Amino acid sequence: MSITVNIYYTGENGAARKFAEEMTASGTVARIRQEPGNLKYHYFFPADDPETVLLIDSWENQAAIDAHHHTPMMQTIMELREKYDLRMRVERYVSDTGIPAQDKQFIRE
Repeated sequence: MSITVNIYYTGENGAARKFAEEMTASGTVARIRQEPGNLKYHYFFPADDPETVLLIDSWENQAAIDAHHHTPMMQTIMELREKYDLRMRVERYVSDTGIPAQDKQFIRE
């Protein structure tokens, strides 16, 4: 059972995008992706909201998330959030057993 956390970072004057760019350019994103238990760590930019960035962050389990919260990368993330004065909205999802057969007819791969 994996856990996915969607974090919506919102700021002003492009701050959220600058945050994501600095996270990537500094190598912090690459280091997080190398952490044990990390399955996904990707930023997305909503087409209808230029002041928000969506982070989709997936982990194998809660223990992996807890370990991540005690890494030096977490301190970097918190410092950059402050630097760019970002607000956050968080959604958390737990995986299920997969896509039901009746839903597969609507998916084009």
